[in-house]
Amino acid sequence: MASALAHRYASALVDIVLKPGSTLKPEEAVAQLRAAAQMVAQSAELRTALLTPAIPTSRKHAVMATLLAELAVAPYIRNFIYVVINHRRIGMLDEMRDAFEVALDERMGFARAEVTAAATLDEKRSAQLESDLSRLTGKRMRLRFAVDPELLGGVTARIGSTLYDGSLRGQLQHLRRELTEESGE
Repeated sequence: MASALAHRYASALVDIVLKPGSTLKPEEAVAQLRAAAQMVAQSAELRTALLTPAIPTSRKHAVMATLLAELAVAPYIRNFIYVVINHRRIGMLDEMRDAFEVALDERMGFARAEVTAAATLDEKRSAQLESDLSRLTGKRMRLRFAVDPELLGGVTARIGSTLYDGSLRGQLQHLRRELTEESGE
């Protein structure tokens, strides 16, 4: 769960990306912010330099300008990263990226679902599941998949705080509860 501070930064970036006349497509913004956050996360040397108060902000900007140019990052994303550096929040960049993706999806009318299946789902089954969940929620869906062999069969889908359990394990647990309730009467 992202902090309130990460949400504020993410919300500001969403406002910029979705404002009328913005030249940056939301998918590009997500990809570019992911690439920048990954670059910072993968380099301990870069992270240390960006977190060190002894290094002037202008020098940090210069280093990031060079690195972000190599990634072909749009000016909106570059300026966002500069603001994060200016406020000494670069250590929260990954958290801000997560919050940005969630906030962007919400504003664009997408719901996120964490889908767990007993085995990897094929493309047809994944598309059918996405369609079913879209119909159920009335929103377009972004699904993230995981595999858990303990489900025995079927799938579970968590959308926000709601869990839809279509797994064999869930059905067996439900049957067990019903049988123990009937025997206890």
